[in-house]
Amino acid sequence: MVVAGNGQDVMKKILLFLLVFMCTGCQQKSAGLNGYVEGEYLRIAPTSGGILEQLDVKTGDAVMAGQKLFSLDLTTLKADRDNAAAVLAQAAANLANLTKGKRPEEIAIFEQQKAQALADFQNAQSQLNRTLPLTRKGYVTKAQRDADQAAYDRAKAHVAELEAQLQTAFLGGREDEVVAARAIADAAGQKLVQAEKLLNEASPLAPAAGRIEDIFYRPGEFVPAGMAVVSLLPPENIKVRFFVAEKMVSQIRQGMAVKIRCDGCNTAIEGKVTFISSQAEYTPPVIYSVESRDKLVFMIEARPNTPDPALHPGLPVDIDLQNP
Repeated sequence: MVVAGNGQDVMKKILLFLLVFMCTGCQQKSAGLNGYVEGEYLRIAPTSGGILEQLDVKTGDAVMAGQKLFSLDLTTLKADRDNAAAVLAQAAANLANLTKGKRPEEIAIFEQQKAQALADFQNAQSQLNRTLPLTRKGYVTKAQRDADQAAYDRAKAHVAELEAQLQTAFLGGREDEVVAARAIADAAGQKLVQAEKLLNEASPLAPAAGRIEDIFYRPGEFVPAGMAVVSLLPPENIKVRFFVAEKMVSQIRQGMAVKIRCDGCNTAIEGKVTFISSQAEYTPPVIYSVESRDKLVFMIEARPNTPDPALHPGLPVDIDLQNP
């Protein structure tokens, strides 16, 4: 009887140990790292306001990068673009005109005038050459000599004037005029760039491949500048958030490998830690872990190594940290 009693005590101790071990394991399992999936949405908005004229996608559509999403009424924006292009063309033409000389027809007129002036100068020179010897002999009065000398000087000055005009005809505008005209042309070019940018942004293309998650305006509605029309979620913008206690956060490093598990996932999804919060917070209500309630935790973010279609924003997940 004594032996039997000792055996029962031993069995009780063994059963008690197993129960404690199993309960400890249950507590550890229930205190695992719980989290949820979150998406970083791209909210595509025009930078100018207007009536939404065309919507090229619908909720749930998979779009490719560069695919057209929507378009505002472009009438005014196209007119602004065309006006800016015309102003630029005018400024460019004015600058080109200042950097060039006179037209060939105008230069030809100057050359003809110079030829006539040279002929007049040669006649005046010949007349003066005849007058000077006769004046010394007394056959021509001093007044006549002075008149011939004056005619010669005028003809010579006229030739010099026309030569200067001809040289100037080959030159462009003054340097300060050219600088001012170039500045005006540059400003007109920037106005055109701005007008084209507004035009393109009023009819945007998808910046990345992804899924249309939401549509905020419909054709015919007025879209204020900067207000999103569609919400796009690229697969690489999917991440998971989970929370760890203070005593555990020091063991986690950025780049640390994790395994993400979810209901319906065939296998664990490989990922890595991409962000560790520097501030503690209370466990958010989306984490339905009784042991974690009302405890200060640190938020951790991780991203899958490869986008997985099984991960949808809001989906609860379990996180396993992988020791390096």
